[in-house]
Amino acid sequence: MDNRIYDRIDALTQRLLNGGDMSGEEARWMIRLDDDYLPWLMAGADRLRKTFRGDVVEVCAISNVRSGNCSENCTFCGQSGHYQTAAPKYDYIPAEQLVEQAQRARAWGASDFGVVSKGWGVRTEKERAQLREYFTAMNEHSDIGRCASLGALDKDSAAMLKEMGMENYHHNLETAESHFSNICTTHTYQENIDTIKNAMDAGLRVCAGGILGMGESLDQRVEMAETLRALGVESVPLNFLNPIDGTPMGERTPMAPLEILKTIAVYRYLLPKAEIRIAGGRHFLGDLQSMIFFAGASGVMIGDYLTTKGRQVEDDLNMLKDLKLQVRGDTQQRRSADEASAVA
Repeated sequence: MDNRIYDRIDALTQRLLNGGDMSGEEARWMIRLDDDYLPWLMAGADRLRKTFRGDVVEVCAISNVRSGNCSENCTFCGQSGHYQTAAPKYDYIPAEQLVEQAQRARAWGASDFGVVSKGWGVRTEKERAQLREYFTAMNEHSDIGRCASLGALDKDSAAMLKEMGMENYHHNLETAESHFSNICTTHTYQENIDTIKNAMDAGLRVCAGGILGMGESLDQRVEMAETLRALGVESVPLNFLNPIDGTPMGERTPMAPLEILKTIAVYRYLLPKAEIRIAGGRHFLGDLQSMIFFAGASGVMIGDYLTTKGRQVEDDLNMLKDLKLQVRGDTQQRRSADEASAVA
């Protein structure tokens, strides 16, 4: 054990608490630290979380409103039409079913509910009409925050969704630009960047992150975080690859629990004021799931994911209660937290 490493972690923590930044070079050093230093690193990340996000966590949920036969060839995705998987295939669910799911998520304490549809953007009048029906119904029957993940957005589509009443747009980078060609070739990384910028320009709050454990290097994990920081993304979901049979990623070994926790902590250092939300693949932490918050996470997705089951909601809510973490109850509280973080 080297006391100089402890001192360097402390100095970086204090710099960030004072409003400074951490360089990419420093992050690449940090992500390579031996696991012996992880408790100290997590202690610093926890201080950053408490300072910039407080002890109130953001909880969200999603609905997979249209599944299967996606035109994109993302190598991790069970919904891609390019692979043979057991993922369900169906067209848009009824608006009544979506509202029921949104109301249930609101009863759980979720502040935001995501409408997720396979495919690459809002391309047809049928899609636009269906989305308008969804958001109208959600607006009439639930006060939960309205979010969507629909693929690429041009400026007109982003403005249209804003006019429909959507508040947040989710669009992951998926991975670092230098690794993206190994993950998807049916759309470009620049399209991801443009979608995020178009959503921001339309006045939407953007939720953008990626999936870790897809064969990227440690440097590429830092690279993705640097890109998110340069874009000014406020909400960063971190997913950890859940290998799906039939996809090119189906045989990959999932990330180990301590590796997951270290990665969360490094993201908190690189993005000290962001909402860092842990989503898919959280179950690979096993008995260490509650440690995500001590590693710097400030949000969590509850319920099921797109094509895989999530943890029992009651278990997640009990975990938050045991940790004495308060669930952020509505979008106004979230906006207030974002504003406070921005000036901290």
